[in-house]
Amino acid sequence: MTEGTTSAAAEGADTLTHLEQEGEIAADYLEGLLDIADLDGDIDMDVEADRASVSIISETGSRDLQKLVGRDGEVLEALQELTRLAVHRETGDRSRLMLDISGYRAKKRAELSEIGAKAATEVKNTGEPVKLKPMTPFERKVVHDAVKAAGLRSESEGEEPQRFVVVLPA
Repeated sequence: MTEGTTSAAAEGADTLTHLEQEGEIAADYLEGLLDIADLDGDIDMDVEADRASVSIISETGSRDLQKLVGRDGEVLEALQELTRLAVHRETGDRSRLMLDISGYRAKKRAELSEIGAKAATEVKNTGEPVKLKPMTPFERKVVHDAVKAAGLRSESEGEEPQRFVVVLPA
């Protein structure tokens, strides 16, 4: 191996180690939260797309964890931000950690990918831009990825919390 290849491999290993550390800090924080709230849940950690990913799941299918998701994922978004702050406090680095509870984000990602694909199909058929409803940053990212996979481009417009995706012709 050349020196550049060796240093790139070492850098990749360092990044993975850092992301695993973020996941462990987040898991400890969330376990404490579950204890305080007296909720049962198991913590699953992973690294996906250069981000630490932490999921809270329930073996029993308990509806109690739905309290941590909230209406339209609002509580989940707040918990994700608090968890990112806990990681930042420990590491000093900004975290892009993703939190999922009871598979809410995974289901939402599938729904949003379908919305992005349908909008892309509509734009291909009509040649006209399509504006979607306002979305959170997570939701917009998933739609942008789906539109890109369909071979089109998209942009975000507007100001939070009314920021939305516009799917554009090629």
